[in-house]
Amino acid sequence: MALATSAKTLRFLLFFVLTSLTATAQILQPAQWSFELSQPKAAVGEEVDLIFRVAIQDEWYLYSSDFDPELGPMVTEFTFTPSDQYALVGKVKPVGAKEKYDDIWEGTYTYFTKTAEFRQTIKVLSSDLKKIEGSYAYQVCTDVDGQCIPFEEDFTFKLNVSGRQGAKASQVLSEDTSQTVRSETLKNSTEAVAGDIVQPATGSDLNQRQGNTPYNMLTIFVLAFGAGLAALLTPCVFPMIPMTVTFFTGGNASRGQALSKALVYGLSIIAIYMVAGILVSLIFGPAFANWLSTHWLPNLFFFGVFLVFALSFLGLFEITLPSSLVNKVDQQADRGGYYGVFFMAFTLVLVSFSCTGPIVGSVLVASAGGEFVQPIVGMAGFSLAFAIPFALFAAFPQWLSSLPKSGGWLNAVKVVLGFIELALALKFLSVADQVYHWNLLDRDIYLALWIVIFLLMGFYLLGKIRLPHDSKPEVTSVPRLMLAMLTFSFVVYLIPGMFGAPLKALAGYLPPMHTHDFNVPLLIAEQATPINAQTASKDDALCEPPKYADLLHFPHGIQGYFDYEQALACAKAQNKPLFIDFTGHGCVNCREMEARVWSDPKVLKRLKEDYVVVALYVDEKLELPEAEWYTSEYDGKVKKTLGKQHADFQITRFNNNAQPYYVLLNHEGQLLKQPKAYDLSVKNFVDFLDEGKQRFAAGKTIADPVAVRK
Repeated sequence: MALATSAKTLRFLLFFVLTSLTATAQILQPAQWSFELSQPKAAVGEEVDLIFRVAIQDEWYLYSSDFDPELGPMVTEFTFTPSDQYALVGKVKPVGAKEKYDDIWEGTYTYFTKTAEFRQTIKVLSSDLKKIEGSYAYQVCTDVDGQCIPFEEDFTFKLNVSGRQGAKASQVLSEDTSQTVRSETLKNSTEAVAGDIVQPATGSDLNQRQGNTPYNMLTIFVLAFGAGLAALLTPCVFPMIPMTVTFFTGGNASRGQALSKALVYGLSIIAIYMVAGILVSLIFGPAFANWLSTHWLPNLFFFGVFLVFALSFLGLFEITLPSSLVNKVDQQADRGGYYGVFFMAFTLVLVSFSCTGPIVGSVLVASAGGEFVQPIVGMAGFSLAFAIPFALFAAFPQWLSSLPKSGGWLNAVKVVLGFIELALALKFLSVADQVYHWNLLDRDIYLALWIVIFLLMGFYLLGKIRLPHDSKPEVTSVPRLMLAMLTFSFVVYLIPGMFGAPLKALAGYLPPMHTHDFNVPLLIAEQATPINAQTASKDDALCEPPKYADLLHFPHGIQGYFDYEQALACAKAQNKPLFIDFTGHGCVNCREMEARVWSDPKVLKRLKEDYVVVALYVDEKLELPEAEWYTSEYDGKVKKTLGKQHADFQITRFNNNAQPYYVLLNHEGQLLKQPKAYDLSVKNFVDFLDEGKQRFAAGKTIADPVAVRK
């Protein structure tokens, strides 16, 4: 009997422990902070560093403190309790933060993985100083399941101060210690980023975006390879193929020697272009990358370079190297042997420069804003595509008879590349325009220019426009007709963007949507329900004007609330289930869900018609009236802001602290279905909403993870 009782007791205890662990398993704490001083003792007048160290779990990253806080992600912020016993010296400085460019935020942010360190220097003003207190707010995210979690915690440093004067009184800084330290944010608009995360690299480096370029290295290689193939079809390069054949068919070399020379010829071409990539990497390395990609000056310079390249390809002028240089290199090629083979390759590069120069320059400019290896990867792709055909024709000269004859089509290829260069030049002007807020190249103007450029390109392909060096085409060839069809199809795709269509395929190239003046979907949504939400929509989507609607908004014309109690009351009044969106201003995965999943017509229809929607921002800084403050049962802290109360509600009510997080409730606040996190599958989200609606109609619920918050 005793043994049976003991076994039952053991099973009960095991069940209790497992249940307790399950109940707390979803409260994540991916970052552990520790604090130390650069020296434990100090004299009055001396400076001491406060060191904040963070241990970050694998596959999580922590946003740093030194990027534009208006970009989107939540910067790490430090607040120091006011005191006349010490003064802050400068700002908090992050140590060793990494940089990334992100298409969604359309800018560069800094972050830490594995470990992080921040330092704040203080000057001791009084021997009575015993401790330095304050708080820090930060956000951590992971790409594994798309979660982002904001935190706010307190810190305390204890310092032993002697009465000895360590510096003259005149050296004591007069900084106001009551300031909130937003660590070294960008100091002026020239350093600001234009604002739509490249996440920390995981997996193969080849598939990850590096530095400040919107391309990963594999994409850069493929694009550069395509540029190399396009360069072969220009009038400066294509006629060089017969010259190559003539050079390699001369002499009495054996078949083996001919093949080895052809291989050296191809490798020499690759080596010459690779040197250019290495030089660009050395000059424009990672330390220079952020300035190159975000500052107005290099972007205006690159815009000018692309514009000059485009005008050259269109036939206004030619970019050539000094003839004396070309002749000297050509003379070296006549010396024969492998030495002559190398200089034959060098001659090819120089002679074809007027056509390949703009293309090579474009590849280098596109990749110069990245890490050290990206310009090298770009030149590797370009030179490989450029060298392979020449090496093959050098090895197999009999293939020459199968090539098409030179003619006007070569210049047509050059002109088409000119149109493309002209369109790409606008991207660099757009970055400078957004940084300085000139409002010269808003989204609709940008699209209008692209539509005109590609329309003209389509008409050119059909022979309706002639430019210098063009021969009049007798008929429109089938390849030109197919290219014209593709060009006009692209124009048709662009046209809805003039009226507010998102054009998701071009999101990384176009200015942000908020710069668009004539946004028809937004105007329709405003007509149905004004942005200030002072009146309900015609279909009674709102029961009453929502609180905080002057600060917070829904995407895609969705009407909803930003207060849980108000939304729940409306759900009861309309007899609809409640859809809770736990979100945040700095939650990139929340924005991605809205852009890629919520925008789908099937999802939008359900959110607008089947549910009362409430968005609870966990990082909203709005301080509520004192009467609405309360002390959390979870951490014992007073929750004063709207965001802190929403975050506390998510933890205490749903046992979760990550965003995005979507919850479906009935009128009693009971779960209809297991909550859903980040998932880019539209079908899964539609099924989630449909099943929640069906369970609401059937009166079915599931067990809550914790008791309902009182």
